[in-house]
Amino acid sequence: MIDVAQNALLLGAAMVGGAINSVAGGGSFFTFPALVVGGLAPIAANATSTVALWPGSLASTWAYRKDVNGLREHLAGLTCVSLAGGLLGALLLLWTRNETFARIVPWLLLTATSLFAISGRAVAFLRARNRGVLHPAVLLTGQFVIAVYGGYFGGGMGILMLATYALAGLSDIHAMNGLKSLLGAAINAAAVVTFLVAGIVQWRPALLMVAGSLVGGYFGARLAKKVDAGRVRQFVIATGAVMTVKFFLSQA
Repeated sequence: MIDVAQNALLLGAAMVGGAINSVAGGGSFFTFPALVVGGLAPIAANATSTVALWPGSLASTWAYRKDVNGLREHLAGLTCVSLAGGLLGALLLLWTRNETFARIVPWLLLTATSLFAISGRAVAFLRARNRGVLHPAVLLTGQFVIAVYGGYFGGGMGILMLATYALAGLSDIHAMNGLKSLLGAAINAAAVVTFLVAGIVQWRPALLMVAGSLVGGYFGARLAKKVDAGRVRQFVIATGAVMTVKFFLSQA
């Protein structure tokens, strides 16, 4: 049985994760470790984390709904590849053994944290050398690959999408965040359905964290235009680094 302290940890992690996802991505850096600490096996923790954060991404999408109005012509194709990639990634997770996934997790966290740390300069470097915008086929392919990764694990998925959209020629950060929230919700929708059918979601912590992610996702999106995104990114990177070290040490 999950005690009061664990309930508080899970609720707080979900609220922070939902808010962080609406600003820069990286919410699973908070929810996934909290669930592992709560005693869940790695794959069940990952699936439960996805379910917990999904409603928060819907809340963020609603808050950003006006910012994506200018991108309607791209939404159908990007949504379709996001759903397909999210489904494939979730299936790959189900085909992975818990022991194997537990060994992979520190490397996934290290990769995601590193992407967060270098993403700003990397995007600026690439955009400076990109004379036009990405071809639609390249954009769709990139979104599909990100969606597969998102369905499988998801840490750092948001920053990968923001980097891709920047290379595609988008410059309005609020429109980019809105598109990220919408397509992230699509990726996680496919994963959530897959995990529910597979029966690996742990509902007691999931429902508690759903409430937290809804609150965090909605208010995080409303505050995103007022907060210093740089400081949020630093916080996410620091958290990712700590979690990476913790998971590596747990295997030592």
